[in-house]
Amino acid sequence: MVVILENHQYGAVIGNSQASYLNSLARTGALFTASYAVGHPSEPNYLALFSGSTHGVTSDQCPITLRRPNLAADLIAKDRTFAGYSEGLPGTGSQTCQSGDYARKHAPWTDFAGLPRTVNQPFTRFGAGGFARLPAVSFVIPDLCHDMHDCSVGTGDAWLRAHLAGYAMWAQTHRSLLIVTFDEDDGSHSNHIATIFSGQQVRPGRYHTPINHYNVLRTIEQAYGLPFRGQASTHFPITSIWRQTR
Repeated sequence: MVVILENHQYGAVIGNSQASYLNSLARTGALFTASYAVGHPSEPNYLALFSGSTHGVTSDQCPITLRRPNLAADLIAKDRTFAGYSEGLPGTGSQTCQSGDYARKHAPWTDFAGLPRTVNQPFTRFGAGGFARLPAVSFVIPDLCHDMHDCSVGTGDAWLRAHLAGYAMWAQTHRSLLIVTFDEDDGSHSNHIATIFSGQQVRPGRYHTPINHYNVLRTIEQAYGLPFRGQASTHFPITSIWRQTR
């Protein structure tokens, strides 16, 4: 599961007492100290993480329609499942650009033609039936307040604890993986962001090798035997953080 937060540089999160839950995940999981977004503003970063390319998008325009390979389509082609869970989405498959604090620009699967409507789910459907019934890969997109875009780091951190701590604990004993990252920084720190991996397979520690959104996508693609799309094909997968298994 991938959770994407908004517009804060690494130092505004890691070591910040207002982000106590995120820092607890960083202490017990893998914290990447040299993680970087790939551009500004938000939308190109979401597209990069979902499909390996920004597709020439340089704004937060909505709507856009792309007919390109992407993570969801590749999973479905492999008989795997995908869903994006967006807080505030008015209903399954909604194509609205804005509804309250929901913003479609943060839900990249809505931009790709050919995907079934059911991949686009309200966050109220997250974990329905238990965590074991989650899709193979899911993205969670908090609304514009709870992703820290419009509200404080502390507000977003409290939302994560309230809504995702149960899954994070479950992942520790069910060979599942939680990835928390940010779309971009605040524009003043070379796009340096916090990225955390947490789960049963993860060896806790601080990892200093530079990574970006394409490395994260490549890691997910490789885990499921998917094609390496766009820039993910030229970026290495993350391999140093995993526990040794027999």
